Amino acid sequence: MKKFRILLQILVLASFASAAHSAEDGYRLWLKYDKISDARVLASYENILQNRFVVGQSATINVIKKELDMAFSGLLGKPLSPVDEPGKSTLVIAKTDELPSGIVLEKGIKDQLTRDGYFIKTQRENNDSSILITAKDDTGLLYGTFHFLRLLQTHADITALHMLSNPKIDLRVLNHWDNLDRTVERGYAGFSLWDWQKLPDYLHPYYHDYARANASIGLNGTVLNNVNANAWILQPLYLKKVAALADAFRPYGIRVYLSIRFSSPIDIGGLPVSDPLDKDVQKWWQDKVKEIYQYVPDFGGFLVKANSEGQPGPGDYGRSHADGANMLADALKPYNGVVMWRAFVYDTNNKDDRAKQAYSEFKPLDGTFRDNVLVQVKNGPIDFQPREPFHPMFGGMPSTPLMMEFQITKEYLGFATHNVYLAPLFEEVLRADTYAQGKGSTVAKVIDGSLDGHKISGIAGVANTGTDRNWTGT
Repeated sequence: MKKFRILLQILVLASFASAAHSAEDGYRLWLKYDKISDARVLASYENILQNRFVVGQSATINVIKKELDMAFSGLLGKPLSPVDEPGKSTLVIAKTDELPSGIVLEKGIKDQLTRDGYFIKTQRENNDSSILITAKDDTGLLYGTFHFLRLLQTHADITALHMLSNPKIDLRVLNHWDNLDRTVERGYAGFSLWDWQKLPDYLHPYYHDYARANASIGLNGTVLNNVNANAWILQPLYLKKVAALADAFRPYGIRVYLSIRFSSPIDIGGLPVSDPLDKDVQKWWQDKVKEIYQYVPDFGGFLVKANSEGQPGPGDYGRSHADGANMLADALKPYNGVVMWRAFVYDTNNKDDRAKQAYSEFKPLDGTFRDNVLVQVKNGPIDFQPREPFHPMFGGMPSTPLMMEFQITKEYLGFATHNVYLAPLFEEVLRADTYAQGKGSTVAKVIDGSLDGHKISGIAGVANTGTDRNWTGT
């Protein structure tokens, strides 16, 4: 009988554990706003955070208000009360040019803030405290809001906050290797998030949650489709769908980009060639870019895989990567769009060492690319290998902005079967010293533009997302 009771207790405990486990299915990712269980921490927060004063009426400001209501309803058990003017125990969120008259920034703070940057401070007056989040733009306010909520989630002390944060890199994007039939190349988490059949009329709720998650960690761009691109993505039928996604993502500070097939003028344009030096080809791309911006006014630009693994490119006509990239860059320039031209190039007919093919092809072109072109380079010279030295192009092309391409999806690290912590791999690459300008010339300084004084910088991650409930399938 005693053994039976013990067995019964074990089964009951197991059922509770199972229920708790099933309640958390991974969908919320790191944006979990569960009630704070530490009574001391909860009391401290409740003393400082009772009201909210948020200035502005933009779509991004509305996102901030919604996030605050969701977060505090969970963390504190009740939302902050909206007030018409700031006072004690108030969370104040306003751009630097719209701060209430009673709030004065310390000298130099405003000048230090850059685009998307933010400043968080605990304001003290007598025995009362309040929190200020300010930035020069709405996206900076959104990033600052997520940072502050992260402090609350981790039970941080908020009684003396004083932090200024600016992004080091301009373009912080996910690359989705998603096909128009919703399959995902190197995808292990179900189908593509983008339901092209139902767009633009129906927007899945998870589109907004996808954007929330990206914005919460400072990502500001997404390439929607596979680098092995289908030219049909540029047809009006699909541009309408792209526009619907862009509208959903815009309040979160996220711009959309498209991978393009270099032979699109032939595939969907009726031209006999796609030679980048051909006037008709140049005109076709100029017209197509103009059309895209009519659908998506803040379109980010193109990601291009060319003359690699059988993909068409300028090399088909004896032209260089710079010829191809510059032709597209000229078309995008009037709209402030960019070209991200991938350096992952190899083919079976090349008799050279595959590991140095990209270096051999791109190094002679250093300094010949337009100023709105970034050459996107994988972290290593082979192909996202588990152990691989950093790519020699980093430090080898000082006159060209180089954009890092990391792989988040686990093509070589266990698909969706294994849990793998990728941060040490990424960190090792970024901290590696190229010695291009002496000691301290790290890969990180190459890609953030500080080593060579570039005005544009970028970093990309090949996404591991899909329709699985927990986003990643792992």
